[in-house]
Amino acid sequence: MGEIYSPGKLMLTSEYFAVDGALVLAVPTKLGQEFFFDEKQDQKSLILWEAYHQNKLWLKAVIDYKNWQILETNIISSAEFILKTLKNVQNLSDIKFKATDSYYLKTNLQFPADYGLGSSSTLMTNIAEWSEIDPFHLNSISLGGSGYDIAVAKAKSAVLFKNKPEIHFERVDFNPKFKNELIFIHLNQKQDSREGINLYKSKIKSQNLIDEFSDLTRNILLCDELDNFSHLMTLHEQRISDFIERPTVKSIFFEDCAKFVKSLGAWGGDFVMSAKFEGYQDYFWGKGFTTVFEWNDLID
Repeated sequence: MGEIYSPGKLMLTSEYFAVDGALVLAVPTKLGQEFFFDEKQDQKSLILWEAYHQNKLWLKAVIDYKNWQILETNIISSAEFILKTLKNVQNLSDIKFKATDSYYLKTNLQFPADYGLGSSSTLMTNIAEWSEIDPFHLNSISLGGSGYDIAVAKAKSAVLFKNKPEIHFERVDFNPKFKNELIFIHLNQKQDSREGINLYKSKIKSQNLIDEFSDLTRNILLCDELDNFSHLMTLHEQRISDFIERPTVKSIFFEDCAKFVKSLGAWGGDFVMSAKFEGYQDYFWGKGFTTVFEWNDLID
């Protein structure tokens, strides 16, 4: 049985502006998604799909890919998404779902699904590698989004990413000397990133503003002092807040926090970044946020 792996991701800069070509800095997480595959020449044209979440089976589906019908499943909506995605694979790939072979395909998501670390992007990247197609194209027609998460999964590295005038990303060594002072707090309030993007898209934005976030990304990448990094993160958070006309997460939950608090990705859910201070664990636990990671716990 073959195996492919892609890491999860955290988006450190540019958030919604990524869809309009702002430069993004994103980093891989230690946990990601595994993809196992086997093929049988049995003339049945079937796909047996099993999806595991932290090694526990949650979705099972049998799909007839000759007629693109779901024959068996325990969750119809999820099986329909898998069918749609694999049908896209058939249209794009020169090697998969072309004959009458049957396929056993198994996924295992290593992190909690509500962490927002890229359950979909790791899936798209794994399937694309297996079928030898462009993961950005598969993601675009199956899910949408800027594609920065695909870049991280494909590169298995921190990346600088932009999607305009065309998709471009490069691996970067983002290993700040103050990384052990950084922490990540899970808000446990999963957000619909598409809802946030739709709000962003409804507003008029200038190229100068997009360029401002690209400049912030470059400056953040080059930071070698925590004080400067904290200042840039605070500025970044406020500029997003001003534009989307939503209060910062710090003003909502952590107004008395001694350090910066920066949203990572869709505002209002998933993870935020901050810096250590005396009693920081008790502080966040006292406010009901009990999932707190240090850099080396979460970032690869």
